[in-house]
Amino acid sequence: MEKKDAYRKWMWLALGIFAAFQLYFVRELLAAFALFLLVFGLIAGAIAGLYMMQKTWEAGLGALLASQNRWVLSIRRGITFAEDWARRPIRRTGPEMPGSI
Repeated sequence: MEKKDAYRKWMWLALGIFAAFQLYFVRELLAAFALFLLVFGLIAGAIAGLYMMQKTWEAGLGALLASQNRWVLSIRRGITFAEDWARRPIRRTGPEMPGSI
């Protein structure tokens, strides 16, 4: 009977240690899950914030371009003039022309 009680004591001790290890691993896994959830949540929040900023910029710029305000029209004419001026070919006159040697 005494030997049976000793085995039972060691069995309960082993089961207690096994349960403690299991609880420790579960705690570690839950902590790792919480960290991953936090990091991925921050990444998703940053992406969603950038997406919303881009869409807001797009809507604001569309409204600005559709505006008939005189300042907007004059800026648009200036930009058009600069684009036309930039597209003009550069013409050289006189002896510095390549090919007139």
